[in-house]
This record gives sequence, C-alpha cells and structure tokens, in this order.
Amino acid sequence: MMAKIKGEKGFSFIEVVISLAILGIIAVGFLSGLATSARGLLTTDERETAKNIAEAQMEYVRNHSWSTSYLKSTDILDEYPGYDVEIFTTSLEDGNIQKITITVSHQSKPEVITLENYKVRR
Repeated sequence: MMAKIKGEKGFSFIEVVISLAILGIIAVGFLSGLATSARGLLTTDERETAKNIAEAQMEYVRNHSWSTSYLKSTDILDEYPGYDVEIFTTSLEDGNIQKITITVSHQSKPEVITLENYKVRR
C-alpha cells in the first residue's frame, strides 16, 4: 500500500469526467466527418462509373448504322451490375440529324447521369 506524500495532488473526479466529455465530443465530430466523407466517396464513384457507362454506350450507338432507335449494349452493362441505361433519339432538322440522349440509373436512383450528343446521317 502506498502512502500519499504530502503536497502530491491527483486528478479529481470532476476533472476526469470533464476530460472524458471533451474527448467524447471530439470523437463524435471525427466519426461523423468520416461517415460524411465515405458517403461522398460512394457518390463520386457511382457518378464516375455512370459517366463511363454513358460514354461507352454513346460510342456504341455512334458506331452503329443509322436507325430511329438503338438497343443498349448488354456487354457494357454486364461489367457493371446494378446499372441500367435508357437510350432516346429525337430527329432534328430534315431528319438527317439525331439528338441521342443516354440516361444511366443505378439501383434505386432513377437518374445518376444523362449524356447528350448528336449523330449525323452520312
């Protein structure tokens, strides 16, 4: 058993409780920041993947011969499970120009990204 030496002071119970409260507040702030950044990272990854799919689908459509409607490439979508594509065409001018709109959705999100471009009949 150790005897208390005169003049030696320790931490009081109140000091320890206040220190733990401050540490808890800092930890909550840090952890909520981590959760927010993780959500942001997932959203960024989802949008970047959707952009890559939309660009690949647009290239696929542009390489096909002229048509009033185009089917989506299942080869592209097989690489990215959970994503879906819709392709819309609108004839412009004298029917020799098409506006092609590609919308990519992911699971429960109806529209992650939309890409528009034009195709000219040659």
